[in-house]
Amino acid sequence: MAKPRRVSLFVTCLADQMRPETAWAAVELLERAGCTVDVPMAQTCCGQPAFNSGFRNEAREVARHWLKVFRDAEAIVCPSGSCASMVKVFFQELFEPQSPEGREVARLAERTYELTQFLVHVLGVTNVGAHYEGKVAYHASCHLLRELGERTSPKALLEKVVGAELVALPGSETVCCGFGGTFSVKLPEISTAMMDEKIRAIEASGADCVVACDGGCLLQISGGLTRQGARARAFHLAELLTGRVPEPDRR
Repeated sequence: MAKPRRVSLFVTCLADQMRPETAWAAVELLERAGCTVDVPMAQTCCGQPAFNSGFRNEAREVARHWLKVFRDAEAIVCPSGSCASMVKVFFQELFEPQSPEGREVARLAERTYELTQFLVHVLGVTNVGAHYEGKVAYHASCHLLRELGERTSPKALLEKVVGAELVALPGSETVCCGFGGTFSVKLPEISTAMMDEKIRAIEASGADCVVACDGGCLLQISGGLTRQGARARAFHLAELLTGRVPEPDRR
């Protein structure tokens, strides 16, 4: 089967509003890999905040719009395991399987990929010419790991970063950062306690930077690192791979 080369980028709300450098990095990586990238301007949210809060009807309306926007896409790539899993896994809970929308969900779910999965498993790309002189830890975000079952593609890309020393992050795959979307708003005390545990693990690893593949994790971890005066900083993996991460000052 021919590899898809025309990609529609699903930017996600957090990238659009809070971390646009992630979206720009995703475009650069895809273009380096030989893809033509378009960004549908009519796209909005995938509906996950409403879905997680129990507002199924509202989430269904947002999902209908998403399906309409990306209907003709050859491949849909998203720099977020969380948003990709909403489309690939949880859209199925919003529509009856045999309804027209349910069949559309099934069709588009097969064409939707998290960014690192698309690069590694679909395009067969692991070396993107990245360079970083420092210690790097990887935080496995919950939805990418548990809903999409992905643990290899981010590491495959990291292993090819020239100069980088990958360090083990205690609890990387077992301890959540505490963001959890609306969870961090509804239960801030528990969320903060979970974040504190993650920050302690990052500091114990000796990492200069920690990378993840979800904007929500990065908001949570970045805020914690800054407030606690930690040396390490958090970035999206795509940002590291495209040279948007400053190397540590060894002076």
